[in-house]
Amino acid sequence: MTHAHITTWVVALILFVVAIALQAKGHEKTKMLHMLLRLFYILIIATGAWILHSMSAFPFLYIVKVVVGLWVIGTMEMILVRTAKGKNTNVLWLQFIVAFVVVLYLGFKLPFGFSFFS
Repeated sequence: MTHAHITTWVVALILFVVAIALQAKGHEKTKMLHMLLRLFYILIIATGAWILHSMSAFPFLYIVKVVVGLWVIGTMEMILVRTAKGKNTNVLWLQFIVAFVVVLYLGFKLPFGFSFFS
């Protein structure tokens, strides 16, 4: 299930970058892509919940990873919506980068994931 979770967030990240690029050009397909990205948010949450469900105990750092992962999804959504409205997104981009780095670190550091940092 870890592979499915990683695949969903990689695809979501690619869709996010494409949606931002299309929004900057004023493309009319941005709304459809945004809805597809929202589907991937649900898939990310579902696969993450499945991974947590398969564990026998929930160590504190896994709970932190869940919260930070939801923070990443929230900032992605807020960046897209505020960009569509023409509002400033500098603070949201900073939050996104910080949260994404933290969630990647936790995901690779914790024993249930891949051991790049262990």
